[in-house]
Amino acid sequence: MNPEQSETIKVGGNAIAVRYRVGKAPGLVWLGGYKSDMAGTKADTLDAWAGENGLAFTRHDYSGHGVSGGRFEDGTISRWLDESLAVFERFTSGPQILVGSSMGGWIALRMAQELAKAGRSDRLAGMLLIAPAPDFTSELMEPELTEAQRRELDTKGYLEEPSEYSDEPNVYTKALFEDGRKNRVLTGVVDTHCAVHILQGKSDPDVPYTHAQKLVEHLSADDVTLTLVRDGDHRLSRPQDLALLTRTARNLVELCN
Repeated sequence: MNPEQSETIKVGGNAIAVRYRVGKAPGLVWLGGYKSDMAGTKADTLDAWAGENGLAFTRHDYSGHGVSGGRFEDGTISRWLDESLAVFERFTSGPQILVGSSMGGWIALRMAQELAKAGRSDRLAGMLLIAPAPDFTSELMEPELTEAQRRELDTKGYLEEPSEYSDEPNVYTKALFEDGRKNRVLTGVVDTHCAVHILQGKSDPDVPYTHAQKLVEHLSADDVTLTLVRDGDHRLSRPQDLALLTRTARNLVELCN
């Protein structure tokens, strides 16, 4: 098993922390969720599985997340997308499977679009999306904002909400909402040029399973599988969920070989 290595690169003036394991292709590239870091249970599980199977595995913290530099409040989808593309270009070679969790699913879909625009869709071997939240600012959050929250966004430039996963509140900036509109993907056919497998909990309180079903409709050009976990929550980090995650990763790797 090749050891995991750590490195830091500068992207847009911020130090982005990267951990990577050299191995066979197709490699796996982890893209975390909003306010999540690269040392979570799912990422660790996939890294260990990739190591055991001699596969390359790459992960990083977005700016303002984990051990990367930058302020969280300065983050936008465009900024985190640029950082993810920079890590992808610097630390991976050959075909890769993008593994996007929650907001990371949105980043993965935008990466696919940017790679296609550059004529480099051959770099994508597959996509594994876990409770994907594409367009979550405009599709899931904005329709639910109260008038008081809208005023708070306009006057303060941000709003705060209690987090179920942290003692610190979630912060959503006006810039995040505005930039999110520029990065929407659920506006037409999303052509990833690769097989996509979505894992979605039916008991997810943050991203309803109907959002995953809507995404499937927009992935009409690709081979898509949607697995609904009847009692699954947003994290999908129970032992049975992690077993499903590695089984799905294995299936995608075998599909690519």
